[in-house]
Amino acid sequence: MKTALTIAGSDSGGGAGIQADIKTFSSLGVFGMSVITAVTAQNTTEVKSVQMIDSQMIRDQISAIFNDIPVDAVKIGMLGTEENVTVVAKELITYHPQHIILDPVMISKGGHHLLQQNAIEALKEKLLPIVTLITPNIPEAECLTDSRICTIEDMYHACLKLKELGAKNVLLKGGHLEGDPNDLFFDGNQFTWLYGKRIHTKNVHGTGCTLSSAIAAFIAQEETLLSAVKKAKDYITVAIEHSLEIGNGHGPTNHFFQLYERAGLVDK
Repeated sequence: MKTALTIAGSDSGGGAGIQADIKTFSSLGVFGMSVITAVTAQNTTEVKSVQMIDSQMIRDQISAIFNDIPVDAVKIGMLGTEENVTVVAKELITYHPQHIILDPVMISKGGHHLLQQNAIEALKEKLLPIVTLITPNIPEAECLTDSRICTIEDMYHACLKLKELGAKNVLLKGGHLEGDPNDLFFDGNQFTWLYGKRIHTKNVHGTGCTLSSAIAAFIAQEETLLSAVKKAKDYITVAIEHSLEIGNGHGPTNHFFQLYERAGLVDK
């Protein structure tokens, strides 16, 4: 069985972070492992508090996995601090996994800042050049490129700026713009649009985590990067279409819908 490692924060509400990543890996037939960088007290309406994990513990978690278990792909989510970014970058350079997917988690759905300001520069300098793919949404890409993204043309320019910063491949998610959520994939030379249809639901908690971990799962199974991105977009679209009415705020997506459907556990 192929394996994938998520390096991210824990979401006590179960819809995002480590929990969403492990659900996604499991749904897509990949053995999931985790390095927890932070523990968050959150639900569908808010992030109440965040406790960062000590950087030595993060280092120990990474080494414990890589010194024993083959890692076919890595997904990185919430890192929180400059120190954590530095530790993760250093360890990944040491162990040199073939595929690294970076979801630059910065702000929660409720507006809670999950990446400290000084950590943003560290992420750009130390992590961005070593990853296979970065998957920012519009606000994250604006922060990383220090530019406004309001149009399709702006999305092209942002991808080029991210390449200048060291990104090898970019998936710029267009869901924050008006209209349908069309994403732009850039491999450093060629642009490819991944078209989508907007699904009108408030239950979109953890969509970025789920998409990036799905990409990691597919690339762990030896899909090409573009194929992994396309399949992951299809997967998250179905998960959003059948999202769950859980909690009073932004509910989670349905990571296992396709498995339940095949098992005959879904009402027609």
